Amino acid sequence: MNLANKITIFRILLIPFFIASVLYYGEARPYFRFVALALFALAALTDAIDGGIARSRGQITELGIVLDPVADKLLIASAFISLSVTKNLPPDLRIPAWVVLIVLTRDIIIVLGSVIIYFLKGNVAIKPSFLGKATTFFQMIAILAILTVFRSHGSFVYPAAFFTILSGIDYIWRGSRQLNET
Repeated sequence: MNLANKITIFRILLIPFFIASVLYYGEARPYFRFVALALFALAALTDAIDGGIARSRGQITELGIVLDPVADKLLIASAFISLSVTKNLPPDLRIPAWVVLIVLTRDIIIVLGSVIIYFLKGNVAIKPSFLGKATTFFQMIAILAILTVFRSHGSFVYPAAFFTILSGIDYIWRGSRQLNET
């Protein structure tokens, strides 16, 4: 297994610790917010470097092509869900449920669409797009802003929701084009 794939797996392994730190955060344990922030920042950093390492070393693998977006979706979904439903969070750390619904709906549509395309066409030729990468960027920035208790974190959550919708539409359009090809 190459270094880039090991980094991606490390990112996946950080997720339960991130969730636990959000769940344990509270007035009696305020330091867990900083633990959550550090873990999420580290996971976001690994997302930024694993692909670069794979490309620079000529080590792009099928496993990495599948594992990297799965790691992204797991990290972001777990962050949005845990920062929305955890009861002991103050309002400054809460993500509105409607934003979580948008994020999860988009990801479910992408996964189901990919499965349908695979079964009907034998392969999925939809590559990550600029809008998809921008969505991941804005989603991660929104989570980091919330964890730093940035007072106007809505100014980060709303662009994340907007790009999530936009990229979802883009992936649906691109997927339907692939289905219609002969």
